[in-house]
Amino acid sequence: MTIKPSTALCNEYLQISRLARESGEPIFITNKGEADGAYMSIEAYEEREKMLAHRASILAAEAACLAGVPVITQEDLAAKVEALLNGKV
Repeated sequence: MTIKPSTALCNEYLQISRLARESGEPIFITNKGEADGAYMSIEAYEEREKMLAHRASILAAEAACLAGVPVITQEDLAAKVEALLNGKV
């Protein structure tokens, strides 16, 4: 975990930006010794957003299953795809 004071954002921005890109981890920013924010590279942010979206889709699928929404098995899906590819649908 890397922690930097808020003044470092102005005085050492390029170093903080490079550190965030190289480490892939957020840099925690303090203001007057207290936690204030976090800085991360755009790559790390985009990866985090993809992971969160993936988790949300898994949770939605689990909720649907628990709510009794009909599901399709891997075998049924494979059979349907095979039928589509062979023109049997």
